Amino acid sequence: MAATGYAGEEGRLQARVDVDGAGKATVDTGIPILDHLLTLLAEHASFDIALEVAPEEPDAEVAAAGRALGQALSGALHAEAARGNGSAAVPADEALAQVALEASGRPLLVSNVDLSDMGIGGLATDLVARFLTQFAEGAGLTLHVRLIEGRDTQHVLEAIFKGLGAALAQSSLPRGRKEIDGH
Repeated sequence: MAATGYAGEEGRLQARVDVDGAGKATVDTGIPILDHLLTLLAEHASFDIALEVAPEEPDAEVAAAGRALGQALSGALHAEAARGNGSAAVPADEALAQVALEASGRPLLVSNVDLSDMGIGGLATDLVARFLTQFAEGAGLTLHVRLIEGRDTQHVLEAIFKGLGAALAQSSLPRGRKEIDGH
């Protein structure tokens, strides 16, 4: 499965994902830390991601970006030949997060991560939960996120998005294909 795309409300947002990519991201959400996290996701998934969201309130931008990216990936994750599930435990310095997902068609986010009272780079970290919820909705995923260890908020977020990328890479592989490079 190559590229899939999604165009949202009145051209306000565009998302394109190539699951056979090289891990390159062209992301412009208007929120630099979210752009950074999505770049990490692309690198760890080996997906090429193009995502552009017209500026609005950060909450709306984050939700729109999550849903659009999920919808762009949905076809590849639910393809008959795709494995349809994946998991990864990935570190970012002192943080360690585990992400497991299934292309179940029953969107759900289950997480033990509560960063609601912390912020980083202008992004209220409770918006990350909003992003992940909308991503799961858009892609039709059951998504579990577990923080095993972590104190630094940026490292925690990086571990989560790296883990999400690695789990998505596994999920999009054809059934019966051997894992490559830990994916």
